[in-house]
Amino acid sequence: MRFIWTFIWSFFLMQMASYVIGAMTGTTYDFVQATMLSVVMSVLVIVISAVLPNEPVEQHH
Repeated sequence: MRFIWTFIWSFFLMQMASYVIGAMTGTTYDFVQATMLSVVMSVLVIVISAVLPNEPVEQHH
């Protein structure tokens, strides 16, 4: 379920960011490009969350 929510949030956020950045730079909005970026972003988020440890690291002084 967390993978589905990760993709949904990345899809919405990348669509919004693509539209806003395109409007600010004067370029056209490209739905396909923003969708591909959202897939890449969701894969990166999933990989980063898998690599990071869940438990806090003990500090030795």
